[in-house]
Amino acid sequence: MDATHSMFCNNDLVNPLSSMGMQVSCILVVSHVFNVVFRTVGQPGPIAQILAGLVLGPMSHIEYIKATFFPASSINYYEVVSYFCRIHFMFLFGLEMNIHYTMRNLRIVSLVACGGAIMGGVFGLSVSFYLHQQLNTIDNAPLYYFCMIIMLVVSYTSSPMVIRLAAELRFAASDVGRIAVSSALITEMGCLLLFNVMVNWRKPNHISAGFGCLVITALVVIINRYLAVWLNTRNTNQKYLKAPELMLILLLLLTCSMIIEIWGYNSIISCFIIGLLFPKEGKTARTLLHKLGYSIYNFVLPVYFGYLGLQCDLINVFKSLERAINMAILILLSIGSKLGGTLIVCRYLKIPTSEGIFLGFILNTRGYADLLFIGAAAKQVIVKAYNVLLVSIVLNTIISGVIVAFLVRGEEKMFANNHTAIEPQQMEDELRILACVYDPRQVSAILATVLAIHGSRVSPSTTYLMHLIELVKKIKSNLLYHEKENADLSDDEDYGGNDVVEINNALDNFTAETKILVQQRRAVSPFPSLYEDVCNEAEDLQVSIILLPFHKHQRIDGKLESGKEGIRITNQKVLRHAPCSVGIIVERGLARVPGFSQLVASEAIQNVATLFFGGPDDREAIAWSLRISGSPRVNLTIIRFLLSSSSQNEIIESGESEDKEILMSLSGEETVNEIDNTFMVDFYNRYVTSGQIGYVEKFVKDGAQTVESLKEIGDMYSLFIVGKGGRGQSSLTIGMSDWEECPELGTVGDVLASSDFDIHGSVLIVQQHRDAKKALLHA
Repeated sequence: MDATHSMFCNNDLVNPLSSMGMQVSCILVVSHVFNVVFRTVGQPGPIAQILAGLVLGPMSHIEYIKATFFPASSINYYEVVSYFCRIHFMFLFGLEMNIHYTMRNLRIVSLVACGGAIMGGVFGLSVSFYLHQQLNTIDNAPLYYFCMIIMLVVSYTSSPMVIRLAAELRFAASDVGRIAVSSALITEMGCLLLFNVMVNWRKPNHISAGFGCLVITALVVIINRYLAVWLNTRNTNQKYLKAPELMLILLLLLTCSMIIEIWGYNSIISCFIIGLLFPKEGKTARTLLHKLGYSIYNFVLPVYFGYLGLQCDLINVFKSLERAINMAILILLSIGSKLGGTLIVCRYLKIPTSEGIFLGFILNTRGYADLLFIGAAAKQVIVKAYNVLLVSIVLNTIISGVIVAFLVRGEEKMFANNHTAIEPQQMEDELRILACVYDPRQVSAILATVLAIHGSRVSPSTTYLMHLIELVKKIKSNLLYHEKENADLSDDEDYGGNDVVEINNALDNFTAETKILVQQRRAVSPFPSLYEDVCNEAEDLQVSIILLPFHKHQRIDGKLESGKEGIRITNQKVLRHAPCSVGIIVERGLARVPGFSQLVASEAIQNVATLFFGGPDDREAIAWSLRISGSPRVNLTIIRFLLSSSSQNEIIESGESEDKEILMSLSGEETVNEIDNTFMVDFYNRYVTSGQIGYVEKFVKDGAQTVESLKEIGDMYSLFIVGKGGRGQSSLTIGMSDWEECPELGTVGDVLASSDFDIHGSVLIVQQHRDAKKALLHA
């Protein structure tokens, strides 16, 4: 009792737990105030948090405050807490990393990382001899060790800082942003690996200990693979793992990390690798991303950035001109080396100079590993010199962060989405898709489309699945919190009900069968503003096309039944305001076995037809079709409708007529649109003559004959792809819009989606982005 009383009652503020709680509270409050103020001038949160720590820093060096809040007995306690936080956010970064992009662009990101790091190492080595004398090092301290530390300090890049800047300034999805994040991680892992080798080189049995670290890391990776699969199959009716199951995974991570630390090595690299190789599919990864992401991004990293500034004593450094000069040398050296090395590499890679300057500054940000480096150097230098190194690191990060923020605001074109449509892209370019669903019955058609687009090995693609949930007024309940069925879930998590579980299970089964990873998103808004969430997410992710489900669903008798009117209104608003191309999927042909929606479950070949009448939307439809033509389960045929003369009313098929006849019809006078002619001639020469894609021409006089032709092929294909419109007043579709029901689908799409039009295939209507249309016209 006396021991407990002395711990929590006597000198309560000196207790490490309470003193740290006061520090964290102060940092969070002040950083929030700074964040609100600096956000108005475009500065990101991490910079505001470091500045908040800098403001509180001088206060922490007042004797009374230092004795009260920073007692010597609490130093080890702070190190343990920071250790726990460090291993968890490195595990999270590994879990979130897009390894596929890094592997596809390994040469670029590795050269950018090595350029700044090698130049930093050379500059750091050149000045380390001078700093060894100026910083009053301890006698008999090995010079090479100090030189290596300075080289690491100058070469290092903080991946947490780069990741947070990319997220705060919204350039994480851009090409230059992804290069920056991947290069930062490579630089950080390389510096930490060199630091581990340097620290343990003279220790006995360092080779066996290093091999042991590799073995235990590999063992945890293997255990996680089986553990994640087992946990995914438990409690399939729940959204997330239970707390004990989550703690089991984190306990395994902590055990591995502690063993590596006991052996004398730093465990940051192992934690990152464990997260990187953790199975990304299923409920386990979804729970880790949700639970860890919220706590780390909202609490751990803000405190970490603030504590970085809190340790600095600016007043002490600027009291001495010599210390201020040494600090300035380190800052200029770091900026110059990173900027110079990155620009040289970017010139070699033919990356624009503006992007090279941006990469140089963002890769110059510093973080927690620098504290490890200068902590090792502190064993050879006096405390005042340690403060010089720390202040130079913090100020260097602030300067680089502020410049990065201004570059992002001033160079918007650098981070803009250059792929707002599919047609201008090459087949080798990555295609990013944002697929949306409102309820579980729409998932099968969406996932079938995703599988088809991922079938080609030549064309890489990334898909995001966004669950759109209507925000309704909350129903008041008299139940207490602990009396609710899902008391462990917040109100926000409860939106979507059982639909969320069904969609998650369908997506998990899809990933398990196809090995295609689909990243999940969620939007909860009232229907009038739901389109804004879709458009904003598409802009942030820089996708090329948004896939939306039709507001009608097919009944057992084959008729289409209207769903919520809010879904239709949302689709219409997305079509008007989308920052990229849009596709609407009308699921039909459920009686057909196997239909296109059963593409995932069936190995049968699906016959797909793309209808071409002319115009930018139809060209976009063909560009989409080319992507799915690489799938082994898709047999694609392009059907081009042409206006026939009075004496010509026939069908010319690619397998029944001479190539010259088809090329003549493509380049003849039937179509006045030269862009369409040029596009189709190029398409025919590249894909039809080689036999990759089938080609059919149908000659019609008017819209009535077009409808008859569509009825003839209604049972031949499981999916029809057509552009929304953009053809002007075409004779091919005259009269088809007299009985339109859904004008947002376009003339042909509305006919194919009509309940009165009996076809047995689903329909995909594509609308090309307006800016892409203008760019192609000017090209």
